Amino acid sequence: MANLEEHVVVYGTKDVTKELFYYAAGPVPGPLLIFIHGWPAIGKTWKAQLQTFSSLGFRCLAPDMPGYGRSTSRKVVEDYSQEEINKGMLALLNHVGRDRAVWIGHDWGAPAVWSFAEQFPERCIGVVGMAIPARVFESGGLEAAVKTVDRVLYPAEEYPYGPWEYQRYYELEFEKATQWFESDSRAVLRVFYTKGNPSGYGKPSPTATTIRDGGWRGGGEMPDPSWRQIPDAAMCIDQDLYEDLVTAMETTSWWGADAWYMNHACNKAYFDEKAKNEGFLPMPVLFIEGKFDFTCSTANSTFAEAQRKYCTDLTEVNIEAGHWIHLDKPAEVNAAIIKWLVQSCPSHWPGFWSAGYVTNKA
Repeated sequence: MANLEEHVVVYGTKDVTKELFYYAAGPVPGPLLIFIHGWPAIGKTWKAQLQTFSSLGFRCLAPDMPGYGRSTSRKVVEDYSQEEINKGMLALLNHVGRDRAVWIGHDWGAPAVWSFAEQFPERCIGVVGMAIPARVFESGGLEAAVKTVDRVLYPAEEYPYGPWEYQRYYELEFEKATQWFESDSRAVLRVFYTKGNPSGYGKPSPTATTIRDGGWRGGGEMPDPSWRQIPDAAMCIDQDLYEDLVTAMETTSWWGADAWYMNHACNKAYFDEKAKNEGFLPMPVLFIEGKFDFTCSTANSTFAEAQRKYCTDLTEVNIEAGHWIHLDKPAEVNAAIIKWLVQSCPSHWPGFWSAGYVTNKA
């Protein structure tokens, strides 16, 4: 594996100082790729991408996002709004002395990179989102997502929030949800990081009954301890990464991670008041969907329709993987990004940068 450097960005105000920890790999002058993880994760979940792209000559960064790992994790809901998250991303970009990057995000990392591109398009060469398309959560919140639900699969009278009911559950029972995760992080992370399962195709997501069940995964008082015994073959992460995730979540608690779900209203206001270009994204955009991600499916819903309208240079890829696309099928994801970079961002390919150790002689 590529050698991972460890760095910390200090940013904030004279009254509130924050830290953003990040991993880095690849030649320092290489074209910049920044990988943004989602819930619940850490920067190291991008290690397959850091290894591949750094070996190609890219400079790769992967922060522990606010609320996770070794980054600041205060119990302040507003810290996890997109406006505050973007301040950290600007600090990261400035810390490495760059004006622009290709931004790559998964799960909540996708709305984070969409928001950054909508607010700071001049700082984006291109944007890659996985699982969550643009112009939904970062611009309209939970209300916008519910409007896209497939009402054949999720009749409104039975599934009012569709697969997004778990997000409403956070708003209703934040402390209960957080305490449930914290009661057995090891079991929760084990069951969350399983590979995609095709058998769920065409069936409602288990997340659609979270309120009805009184909590996650059937509403048990605590996570099922048998989840700890899920075999390695069913996992999309190795044991070392699993242990790193457990340590990270047990160290910071789940409070900051879950608080990302508590900012829908202020994220919408931020978009409405400050987004550039009326929310259109003029830069190259790649969206990667997991075919077996049944919570975030675009197959029979209108979940990705706004993205197709507002991203003017859009490429879409569907990979036979579960929610953790980049972990479940890293080779396929890396290949899709490489092809897109070559075709849509050719000047950002190593060898075309003036300070590089590879020179374009054409």
